[in-house]
Amino acid sequence: MFQPLGFEQSSIITSLGRIVYYTNTSSLWQDDLTAKDEKETLVFLHGFGGGSSAYEWSKVYPAFASEYRVIAPDLLGWGRSEHLARNYQIGDYLNTIGEFVQQTCTGPVTAIASSLTAAMTIRVAIAHPNLFKSLILTTPAGLADFGEDYSRSFFAQLVSIPVVDRLLYSTGVATSNGIRSFLEQRQFAQPNRVYQEIVDAYLQSAQQPNAEYAALSFVRGDLCFDLSLFIEQLTTPTAIIWGQKSQFTGPEIGRRLAEINPQAIKFFQQLEDVGLTPQLELPAVTIGLIRRFLALLN
Repeated sequence: MFQPLGFEQSSIITSLGRIVYYTNTSSLWQDDLTAKDEKETLVFLHGFGGGSSAYEWSKVYPAFASEYRVIAPDLLGWGRSEHLARNYQIGDYLNTIGEFVQQTCTGPVTAIASSLTAAMTIRVAIAHPNLFKSLILTTPAGLADFGEDYSRSFFAQLVSIPVVDRLLYSTGVATSNGIRSFLEQRQFAQPNRVYQEIVDAYLQSAQQPNAEYAALSFVRGDLCFDLSLFIEQLTTPTAIIWGQKSQFTGPEIGRRLAEINPQAIKFFQQLEDVGLTPQLELPAVTIGLIRRFLALLN
């Protein structure tokens, strides 16, 4: 799987299995071995979907490698991390995200997270506010926000049928055409921004042994929740970036969530002509916004 130049692979063991992550320990970014310990840490957390992995942030996080300690994990069930043969639940990710930060970081960090994982990171920050200095989130939606529950959709119900779920995954998700089609039609605002390396990276992750378990748990809606019921409890300074053409949850949902807790959610930035993952669709713009929010929140 794709690994940016100057980044090395490492791993930790959580209560549910091994999580692989990528970090800038290479001499490319530092003059001596102790320099990295003096830098603030940025943790980049990818979202969920067929073939998701830390690759999602790989066009963004190298831009911060000379100034920060960067860590970008493949979450449990995705990328190179352990793939359990189980139906994943929300608690699995709340627990392992918390464990990951506790094991890899020595002080409060800035978490930069995407979509449903970003919504989960808000819940982790509520439960463990000492772990986080700030949050910078792209499209943080629980996918059941304000009672609009994705799990009741036709596709989620279809994927809940045994045998049908595996068939749909193997023929419609874990194929090059299936991934390209989804990226072009649902994830990106502009299809011409999808290039072959993105498709290849998603495909490699989607074809890992037992990769279907985490993906199907997500597609069934097992990991969805109503973020509006939790977000008022957030105290960590937060900035939100929301693609205007995000098909699953539009920016009006994001604005409603932000308005619940203006004390913590200090910035809400809508991006025109961008879909669910601005970090892949317009990485340079995303880098610029992250730099801006790092300065304003810290």
